[in-house]
Amino acid sequence: MGKTRNPFRGLIDHMSEMVRMREYAEGGGQAQEERHRTHATAWVPTADIFAKGDDLVIRCELAGVYQDDIDVTLANGALTVSGERRSELDDEEPAFYTRERSFGHFRRTIDLPDGVDEGKMDASFEDGLLEITIEGGANLPEPQRLRIRSRAG
Repeated sequence: MGKTRNPFRGLIDHMSEMVRMREYAEGGGQAQEERHRTHATAWVPTADIFAKGDDLVIRCELAGVYQDDIDVTLANGALTVSGERRSELDDEEPAFYTRERSFGHFRRTIDLPDGVDEGKMDASFEDGLLEITIEGGANLPEPQRLRIRSRAG
């Protein structure tokens, strides 16, 4: 049985991973709710990307996010999932003993393999899980390699 080609090899969402690593490194003694939130430090939802038959499936974990607060866009071969998770607490929040859940704006951008047809994409949301299916996205043609010739002689 042949090995399945990973169309995302080398195309990982580097910015999201860099944010995640920085937050992990900075999170030592500082409580998350005390950190100043900027676009760069917004929480990044986790994602699974896998083949299901011929289809490419992207699942983003968005627990506690309402469907109306999610935006999915495709531009220049990049799929972006963004939105906001709102706190359900009143203006007078209780004194927390611990607060590990992140609230506020989020953004996750994933570079898609060449040849993805946006007309063959479908998105659904249920129980905090966003699932984006790209019909035929797991069997896109291999990238073409350019032959390198010697400049000598």
